[in-house]
Amino acid sequence: MSDIADPSRHLVLTVDVERYSGRDNVLQWRVQQALPRIMQQAREELGLRPDGWLVQPSGDGQLAILPQGTSERTVVTRLAPTVDRLLREHNHGLAPEARIRLRMGVHEGLVHLDGGNGFPGEAVVTVCRLVDSPQLKAALRRIPDAQVALIVSDRLYQDVVRHYGDLRPEHFLRVTASLPEKSFDAVAWIHLPGENAAAATAEQPVPAATPDQPAPAVAPHQSSAGGQTFQHITAHGPAAFGNGNVVTTYGSADGATPHRP
Repeated sequence: MSDIADPSRHLVLTVDVERYSGRDNVLQWRVQQALPRIMQQAREELGLRPDGWLVQPSGDGQLAILPQGTSERTVVTRLAPTVDRLLREHNHGLAPEARIRLRMGVHEGLVHLDGGNGFPGEAVVTVCRLVDSPQLKAALRRIPDAQVALIVSDRLYQDVVRHYGDLRPEHFLRVTASLPEKSFDAVAWIHLPGENAAAATAEQPVPAATPDQPAPAVAPHQSSAGGQTFQHITAHGPAAFGNGNVVTTYGSADGATPHRP
């Protein structure tokens, strides 16, 4: 193991476009043009300097390894609302099939920055699993007016959200993000900017899933009257409920262009 360089601890961010594969070629092209621009504009508005950001595009999303020293409070509590507003501006007047809605995940942990085909590290795997979880997909479908559904790891919720007043902790939905086929289960917290995710997602019916986004499996429960079967999502506790290989280093000192690891 002596030939492996030490990993470093970073915030890890990933975003994924809802219903990307169901779009035709032209609409996919437009998404790929708009997404980097919107994310860059959000960073600039929040004063998140692009120096050292490592971004791995995946067509329908991005994985970003943030430089050490990046404000966790800004990324966790302010980035999603900013992107939500920018998406509302972008989507205004567009046909429903052309609008962009995002799932966004934030986690932190050890990452190897010198991987031969990406960024090795459990933190990267975890944040990708969180964004791909059926619980987050269902939350975004339940609120048709939402532009962004954010999911943060339990660690970041406890360290950042719970201690500061930027976002109301009681408006976060506590879930167990689960992907049985990947042997993945993790406690996480969902937030939809401008919404009380803890209440709204538990009350609204889940819209029908699109072909590329199957509905999440939920356990049936028997009602106490007449034995009628119905489905719902139950919340507990204080809450009511990419693999592209191009790495871009933004703002490098020598003006380096994108390179393939």
